[in-house]
Amino acid sequence: MRDVYHEQLDSVGHTLVEMAGLVGQALSRATRALLESDLSTAEAVISADDEVDALNRELDVRTLDLMARQQPVAGDLRTLVTSLRMSADLERMGDLARHIAKVARMRYPECAVPEELRATFEQMGEIGAELAGRVARIIEDRDVEAARTLDEQDDTVDQLHRAVFSALLSKDNPYPVEAAIDLTLLSRYYERFADHAVSVAHRLVFLVTGEYERP
Repeated sequence: MRDVYHEQLDSVGHTLVEMAGLVGQALSRATRALLESDLSTAEAVISADDEVDALNRELDVRTLDLMARQQPVAGDLRTLVTSLRMSADLERMGDLARHIAKVARMRYPECAVPEELRATFEQMGEIGAELAGRVARIIEDRDVEAARTLDEQDDTVDQLHRAVFSALLSKDNPYPVEAAIDLTLLSRYYERFADHAVSVAHRLVFLVTGEYERP
């Protein structure tokens, strides 16, 4: 019975890795849909988010069931409780990728991002997807040291986010109100995606060490 229990504990980690992989793919595809005005890819991202939501619900049920039946303590209890929070972060990352795809769909056949800001959004998308991939590896390997290195990339996304705001607040701002709203929201989605990735990494540190480090 204990072997089955530990297999079930391991399966929680496998689900988190799968979710991280899916949300990273979702952000990459959403960015492509946004910058290339690709309606079919946008629709695919929006539909695929159901899979991430389903994994989140499944993990919640499985984790709560293990807590009720096995009454875990110490490290096992910390693993299960922290996994619930990590799953919530990853589910939110999927939602943010879906929001980006919805903006791409709403503005189709036009592109919501003007030419002069496309490189900025492309870079935010690349960094966000890379962060999700790193999170997947960090969870799989329980790599505390790697988890502590994500902040630097998050800082880069924050800088890009501020650069978008600077462009929008410029006296020479050429963007109509509707476009400015789109750009504000989109930039915020990427910034929050990166924040959640860092949150997952910091939760992994707590899961392994029992010590909470502020993001």
